[in-house]
Amino acid sequence: MADLAIIVVSHNSRSWLGPCLSSLAAHADGLQLDVVVVDNGSTDGSAEYVAEHHPEVRVLRRANRGFAYGNNEGLRTVDAPYALLLNPDTELLDGRLADVIAVLEAQPDVGVAGVRQVTADGTLWPTIRYFPTPLRAACQALGSERWPARRRWMGERELDLDSYTRQTDCDWTSGSFLLARREALLAAGLLDERFFLFSEETDLCLRIRQAGWRVVHVPDMTILHHAGKAGVSARLVAQDAFTRRQYARKHFTPPRRALYLSALGTGHLLRAVAPGSGGGERRDAARLALATLWGRTPPPFVAPPPTAVHVHPPDRA
Repeated sequence: MADLAIIVVSHNSRSWLGPCLSSLAAHADGLQLDVVVVDNGSTDGSAEYVAEHHPEVRVLRRANRGFAYGNNEGLRTVDAPYALLLNPDTELLDGRLADVIAVLEAQPDVGVAGVRQVTADGTLWPTIRYFPTPLRAACQALGSERWPARRRWMGERELDLDSYTRQTDCDWTSGSFLLARREALLAAGLLDERFFLFSEETDLCLRIRQAGWRVVHVPDMTILHHAGKAGVSARLVAQDAFTRRQYARKHFTPPRRALYLSALGTGHLLRAVAPGSGGGERRDAARLALATLWGRTPPPFVAPPPTAVHVHPPDRA
């Protein structure tokens, strides 16, 4: 039996897969890994590349039904005590996977762990996150991330750099590196496949916390994440707005949902009309997000299935 299962969901990510998969072996340090690449309908030869250059990796070819679906397809095939959801556009830089697992071994109430992430230019990528609320959405709409004094209730992202140098409890962490204890997944269920892209890890961590587990940031490992590599994408901004509406419909009462969506819409509206040079892409993205949020434009990516899918991983023998 493997010590750690690693699920990498790939859609036309061939150029990223080589460095990502090679870095896993370099940081395994004796752990028995079960690495699964779930190829979600790629047309760039990703699956063939992995089969040829990384024969130790299992490849599952699937239709592209979204990030949550792809991860679930991989999780259904593994039985390790820990499972890592990892983006293909990442590389492990410093630290050992065994050290991250040791944190969970020493603290049996920790169900999920995230690690320190940096972008290609070395900038910290904030992965300590707090659950969406109407107040946080309203503050962020008013530019709270640029305020000189900032509190936890003012936004979803933790921007205090000191928090990333120590173990820190949080509400949820980025799905680009999300290490989950098997028992936590058994308690909460897998990812909700109604979320095609974005908000699926927020929803998963909420259910894991509701099942009695903690979510923590672990500073023992640093990974490179090529986040925002394509610049501002109007389709991705609109998709994020759509899945936030899904999340609000699933978890908020009607009054709270109305407040949250109003605050979210206000933020996009302010960005849509913001003056200044160089903001054309951001304004266009905000306008498409508003149209999607208000239901005037369908979500940019494939419509999700009509019912939730909370399939539990198979029990270990």
